Amino acid sequence: MKILVVDDDLDLRGLTAYALRQGGYFVVEAGDGAAALAAFANESPDLVLLDVNLPGGMSGFDVLKKLREKSDVRVLMLTVRASEEDEVIGLDLGADDYLAKPYSPKTLLARVRALLRRTGTEGGTPALSVGPLVLDPERLTVTVEGGPRVTLTKLEFRLLQLLASNAGRPVATERVASHVWGDRGVVGDKPLVKQLVHRLRQKVEKDPAAPRFVLTASGVGYMLQV
Repeated sequence: MKILVVDDDLDLRGLTAYALRQGGYFVVEAGDGAAALAAFANESPDLVLLDVNLPGGMSGFDVLKKLREKSDVRVLMLTVRASEEDEVIGLDLGADDYLAKPYSPKTLLARVRALLRRTGTEGGTPALSVGPLVLDPERLTVTVEGGPRVTLTKLEFRLLQLLASNAGRPVATERVASHVWGDRGVVGDKPLVKQLVHRLRQKVEKDPAAPRFVLTASGVGYMLQV
């Protein structure tokens, strides 16, 4: 399942995306309304988590209106606004559910599963295609260009999943560490991230010394080029 998370709060968006990826979902992120609509058009997500307060002159309500002009995708509104009036506005515009911040990862995942069950799409997590790579979250495997299944460790799969959800865009080393290990005191530990990237390249690259897919973004971190 693919979920689009729209929130201008980078830290909270990262935590939400981390919880969803831990739950086996493929996550795409956007920080404002324009980026959200572009991501929706490009990625065709199964569910949208949409914050009400967005920068750039387009609120979450505005984004919801535009989504409803073209799609019946499930939308879960995320907001610090907890008033009944705001909830009514969102639901009247076509939101499927409303979750006030702060929320726990368990509550978030429960709401997500409930919404996906309504669409009949919840169940086993399907394989995800990103260019020539096919990721299987159930088996923790990846195939490259139609080749044999390659089994990854949980950490390797988390790394590849993060890079895949940001394909073509550099991901900072600190963000990689935070996503892969969580709050375990390794954030910013570049040698550990470098070692993990090296192990992943050994499994997905024909020539790990000259990688085609898992690239180093100089001065930033790493990216998946597909």
